[in-house]
Amino acid sequence: MLDAVAGRSDAHLTFDDGNASDVEIALPRLLERGLTAEFFLLAGELGAPGRVDQAGVQELQGAGMTIGSHGWSHRDWRRIDDMQAREEMEVALRTLTALTGSPVVRVAIPFGSYDRHVLRRLRNAGVSRVYTSDGGRARPDAWIQARTSLRHDMDAAWTARVLDPDPSLIRQARDNTARAAKRWRG
Repeated sequence: MLDAVAGRSDAHLTFDDGNASDVEIALPRLLERGLTAEFFLLAGELGAPGRVDQAGVQELQGAGMTIGSHGWSHRDWRRIDDMQAREEMEVALRTLTALTGSPVVRVAIPFGSYDRHVLRRLRNAGVSRVYTSDGGRARPDAWIQARTSLRHDMDAAWTARVLDPDPSLIRQARDNTARAAKRWRG
């Protein structure tokens, strides 16, 4: 997959959850290819077994990677109360900002689970960009960025289909309708 996106300006790589393997495995492979990525970390899990620690965050940042928030503890944001939302969104952003020394204002929504209430909370928290798991192509200037999740069993043909710059109008309409429905439910 990394070789397929190397040299492409229309592909953006992101990693969620803050797994230690992001630093140990993904980072060296990205650097070998001259790639950068955005790493969305769980602020409340930093330093836990199998997770990125403070040194790992600094290593990612020092290698030119961007740090974003994946919340505090990987909860479904549609099913949390206001106090939990403050922790997942605002406290997580402040914690990562303090750790990195740079404003952390981008978020990847856990489970890709959102509705208009989640989006309102994120706007109120000052989030500049929201990444979802909606799949499909993202518009570079959009506040909400669709992402396509990758799994170990996806082959080169699948990757080529995802990177195809001209999806059919029918598929575009279907994807846009599904995204709109998610944004308005609540």
